[in-house]
Amino acid sequence: SGHRGVLYLVILWLEEMAEVSEVLMSVLSTVRVPRPGDRVHKDECAFSFASPESEGGLYVCMNSFLGFGGQFVERHHARTGQRAYLHITRTRKAQVTSVLPLMSRIRRLNLKWLSAPVECTAVTTWDGEVRQESKHAAELKQLDNGVKIPPSGWRCEVCDLQENLWMNLTDGKVLCGRRYFDGSGGNNHALQHFQQTGYPLAVKLGTITPDGADVYSYDEDDMVLDSKLAEHLSHFGIDMMTMEKVRMNQRVGEWEVIQESGATLRPLWGPGLTGMKNLGNSCYLNSVMQVLFTIPDFQEKSVPVSVTLSVMDGNAFFFQGDQVGIAPRMFKALVGRGHPEFSTNRQQDAQEFLLHFINMVERNCRSGANPSEAFRFLVEERIVCQQSQKAKYTQRVDYIVQLPVPMDQATNTDELQEAERLREEAEASGNPPPAAPRARIPFSVCLDALSEPETLTDFWSSAVQGKTTATKTTRFASFPDYLVIQIKKFTFGLDWVPKKLDVSIDVPDTLDLSALRGTGQQPGEELLPEVAPCVLYSKRHLCTCMFLSAPVLDDSTVSQLCEMGFPMEACRKAVYYTGNTGIDAAMNWVMGHMDDPDFSAPFVLPGCSSAPGSTPTESASEEHLATIVSMGFSRDQASRALRATSNVLERAVDWIFSHLDDLESMEVSEGGRSEGGSEASRDPPPGPRVRDGPGKYELFAFISHMGTSTMCGHYVCHIKKDQQWVIFNDQKVCASEKPPKDLGYLYFYRRVAE
Repeated sequence: SGHRGVLYLVILWLEEMAEVSEVLMSVLSTVRVPRPGDRVHKDECAFSFASPESEGGLYVCMNSFLGFGGQFVERHHARTGQRAYLHITRTRKAQVTSVLPLMSRIRRLNLKWLSAPVECTAVTTWDGEVRQESKHAAELKQLDNGVKIPPSGWRCEVCDLQENLWMNLTDGKVLCGRRYFDGSGGNNHALQHFQQTGYPLAVKLGTITPDGADVYSYDEDDMVLDSKLAEHLSHFGIDMMTMEKVRMNQRVGEWEVIQESGATLRPLWGPGLTGMKNLGNSCYLNSVMQVLFTIPDFQEKSVPVSVTLSVMDGNAFFFQGDQVGIAPRMFKALVGRGHPEFSTNRQQDAQEFLLHFINMVERNCRSGANPSEAFRFLVEERIVCQQSQKAKYTQRVDYIVQLPVPMDQATNTDELQEAERLREEAEASGNPPPAAPRARIPFSVCLDALSEPETLTDFWSSAVQGKTTATKTTRFASFPDYLVIQIKKFTFGLDWVPKKLDVSIDVPDTLDLSALRGTGQQPGEELLPEVAPCVLYSKRHLCTCMFLSAPVLDDSTVSQLCEMGFPMEACRKAVYYTGNTGIDAAMNWVMGHMDDPDFSAPFVLPGCSSAPGSTPTESASEEHLATIVSMGFSRDQASRALRATSNVLERAVDWIFSHLDDLESMEVSEGGRSEGGSEASRDPPPGPRVRDGPGKYELFAFISHMGTSTMCGHYVCHIKKDQQWVIFNDQKVCASEKPPKDLGYLYFYRRVAE
């Protein structure tokens, strides 16, 4: 009976194993091995900002390789039937250190305090650590490479940073230090240089005084003493006895002011106060998105406000009171996909990224609410022919107001000129130059420079049928709900080298632009002739067209643009659509339309069915029409797109998504056909939809840039929340004590209700 019992148990076990094996095979059938091109999203949830550090961890689908937080994995399983997930959890542990080194440091600190003179100020900055002589100091090898280090103006030779700089005492390389836990500091280039060369000692520039300097030994991994420091510095042209004067003369730079480095900032967290990790030069994205998601239009478009804030706050991880923040890896991959710059890990211009993101929103909000409308406004341009005194009015869409910086109107011109004189004298005598003051520019003069008339010297006037001088005045045709102002700090020097203007601008908290509203045609004002008949001949047909501003194109301007390497057809469009107003206007048009899908397509004059000198456009293909109509567009809209792109389907699809504002104005019936008759009988469509209102605003956010170029440096943003300014420095979120509003780059205003 014992044997029979064992046999029975074995049979039961085999049956259970068969069931387990069947289940296991069913699960394994959903598992897919990643291919070389697959991306495994093991750090972020596809629907929220959950990560392996979040409560419950992250579940990675073993088929699609998407990550899901605990609240979404069940939903994904129910929808897809997927049964195999990799569960990843990470727990941050505090580093446990022995109490003995700490007690030793405290004992040394007490000895230093007791032995220091009563009036000694060095103890206030002393870190309590007794530094030992480096084993490399006595026999340090120094290269005779002719490198001489200037007394100021240092920059990292790799990334152009101007703070936390270390000079290697072997070869004189000036490189940035380590990156700190909060993302600030340097980019580890000095450390990488040691790893590549083995050169052990580096001195921190800015700490050199007649009494010594901060010297670090990468080989010994500690701060050290260098008894031959004066000799080692002298090898690279640095005189320790004069560096105290240089250090005292160094003006507090924008890095310290903008990041409020001199203050002990109080950390914040909660709804709307979640930081974002720097993914490697992604601070421009972090700053822009932090500002955008304080605007209700963008909050409500994604998910309800309460859900957005709770998700962002609930998945922010904290360690000893500090935020680790969320890592928007999938978001960055999405918005940068296919873009030659934003798909990389290089630093980018925050203003360019903002426009890129708005463009993406425009393209993907053809139906439903469009949050970018909060920024959209119309600009009125009034051009007056000085010979005939007749005017022309045009309108264009814009999202950002770009304010020039008139450096010649600084309020401290005398101070700037004196500093320049002293700098030249110092360079001539070989002495350290004094600190250069920052130019102070009134905000009012920047606004005046935007609105003052501009002279056009090569304007083609339809009234006099020739070139003459004209004046162009720019005004607001509408005021948006949210106004973005860019301070044009980046320019070119006389040597065509890009540079950044070091300016302080008294940007106001409140702004009234009512006086800058356009008025349109004035009583008694005559307009320039809108059309001039032109007959274009070809071998196969006769086409009568109507030019909007000029019967002929300025061949010299077209030639100049072609010589720059732009396509001929694009150059002809640029000259035509800028009314033969000269090379500058045409060049601006080219730069603003390079991404148009029909940029290089044959130039078709408005009202013509084909380009000049070519055969008429063939009738639209029924197959192509059906394809575009199936995408939700009307037949008239599809016909318009195909006519504009020579009946090429792929180009027509790109064109139709690039002209949504015009197409939205075409009324579409339930049957998919526009009402109101034929294309010829329909009234011209109205302009793009804008929200207009009073021109009174209040400042609620600004983005600041630190560095010499938009391609390097660092971005942070300040946002006003509940009457309290908050600084967002990647994942570091703190209450701001002194927001540097005068050093901003992009300013965000919201309309004030009457």
